[in-house]
Amino acid sequence: MSFTHTLSRLALGAGLALSAFSLAQAADDEVKIGFIVKKPEQAWFINEQQAATNLGEEKGFEVVSLAGEDGQQVLSAIDNLNSQGAQGFVICPPDVRLGPAIMNRAKQYGMKVVTVDDRFVGADGEPMEGVPHLGMSGYKIGQQVGDAIAAEMERRGWDPENVAALRITNYELPTAKARTDGATDALLESGFKKANIFDAPQQNTDTSSAFAAASPVFAKRGDFERWVIYALNEESVLGGVRASEQYGLSPDQVIGVGINGSGAAFAEFSREKPTGFYGTVAVSSTMHGRQSADNLYTWITEGEKPPANTETTGTLMTRDNWEQVRKDLNL
Repeated sequence: MSFTHTLSRLALGAGLALSAFSLAQAADDEVKIGFIVKKPEQAWFINEQQAATNLGEEKGFEVVSLAGEDGQQVLSAIDNLNSQGAQGFVICPPDVRLGPAIMNRAKQYGMKVVTVDDRFVGADGEPMEGVPHLGMSGYKIGQQVGDAIAAEMERRGWDPENVAALRITNYELPTAKARTDGATDALLESGFKKANIFDAPQQNTDTSSAFAAASPVFAKRGDFERWVIYALNEESVLGGVRASEQYGLSPDQVIGVGINGSGAAFAEFSREKPTGFYGTVAVSSTMHGRQSADNLYTWITEGEKPPANTETTGTLMTRDNWEQVRKDLNL
C-alpha cells in the first residue's frame, strides 16, 4: 500500500471519527432550538410552539419560541438564537420569498433549518428543495373544502345557478393560492358556475382583514340570497361570515368552510345557535409543531436529515363532530 493511499485512509478514518464525535457531542450537550412563527397570536401557531416545547421537555432539549412577523424580525430572531447557542430552528416564514436571506443568515451561524406550514421559495420562484419542510398539501386541502361545500349545498337542496361564492384571497402567499385554487376546482367539478365566484382580496390573513375584504362584495352582489365562503384559513372564513351577518344574511343562507381546526373554530361551534360557519378542514397543529421539532432535533443529534417535503391531510370538522375530531387529532 502506498504512503499516499495510507494517508488517505487515515484522513478518511479521522473524518468519520470527527463526524461521529460531533454527533455524539451534540447528543450529549444541551440541545437548543428555535421555533419562529409569523403570527404568534393565532391559535394555530400557539399550539405549534407549545407542542414543540412539550416535546422538548419530554426529550430533554430546549425550545425558544419567537415571533417573526416580518423579514427584519426574523433575522433578529436568528441572531437572538445564535447568541443563546441554538443549533437550529423551525420556522413558518412571514414571506416565503425570504427563504434565501434566512438561509444565508442561518449558514453564517452553522444552524440547521426546517420549515413548517409555509415553504421557502428561491429566487426562481420554485420551492427550496434543500430545506426540509413539513406542511399541508394546500391544493388537496382546498379540494376537501370545495367538496365539503358542494356536499352541504346538495344536502340543503341548493341550485348552483342561484348560489354565489365568496373567495377570500391572498395570492401573495403561495399556500393561500393553492388552497383557494383547490376549493375552486372542486366546486367547479361539482357543477358550480364560474361566473358566480367573486374575489375578496385581503391584506392580511386574519378575521378583521377578511371582514373588510368581504363586506363590499356582499354590498355589490345583493342579487344573490345564498352564499358559500372559503379562504386560506378559518379566521378568514369567519371574517366573511361576520360580514354576511352584518349584511343581513341568516345562517341558513351561508355555508362557510375554513381550514385549520383551532380555537377560532371551537369557539364558533360552541355558540348556542349555529352560524354560517359550517365547518373546517382540521389539521393537527399540535402534530405539525411536535413533528417538525422532532425532525430538527433528530437531525442535530443523529445527523439524519428530514425528508425534503412531508405533506399532511385534513379531516372535516363540523358542529356535529368537532369535539370527537378534536380529541382524535389531539388538538
